[in-house]
Amino acid sequence: MNRKVKKYVNGAKAVYRGIEYGVADGDANGRMARLWQTAILSKWKPVFACIPLESQIEHFQEDYYASIARCHVEGKSNAFLEFMLTQIDGILDDVAAQIDQEGAQLSEYVRKLLGVMEYGVPYTGKTLMDRLGLKSRETFRRNYLHPAMEQGLVRMSIPDKPQSRNQRYVKAE
Repeated sequence: MNRKVKKYVNGAKAVYRGIEYGVADGDANGRMARLWQTAILSKWKPVFACIPLESQIEHFQEDYYASIARCHVEGKSNAFLEFMLTQIDGILDDVAAQIDQEGAQLSEYVRKLLGVMEYGVPYTGKTLMDRLGLKSRETFRRNYLHPAMEQGLVRMSIPDKPQSRNQRYVKAE
């Protein structure tokens, strides 16, 4: 296992132990510990702030506590690490499936537009049309740009002045 992953998951486990066993109300402490685990993992990789890890663990609470108990008996964190990584893997599978469903709803035009753009890079309309091999500004706006902006996938650099000659379009993160 990657050392950094193990470091952060072990840190999350240490926080769990400190909170879970430090106060009398076990269930509330467990929730607090899981929130801290999410906070620690989010600091390592910000994507964890968007992943419902606490909710996933809550669905498998008995297994969660069983993995912690096994760690106490065995004197190793392997059972907890295995449990956490299995839950993270399950969540990532769910997120990937949701992304695939949302991606299926994108038109071919919007997919092509997103394919020629990089995140955070501002492009002029002309540059995007050139990258797409388009000649008609109206076709570009109607089929590519406006649908992408309506879905929040592309944003204007100067939203208050949509007709500005300095207008740029940025692929949203």
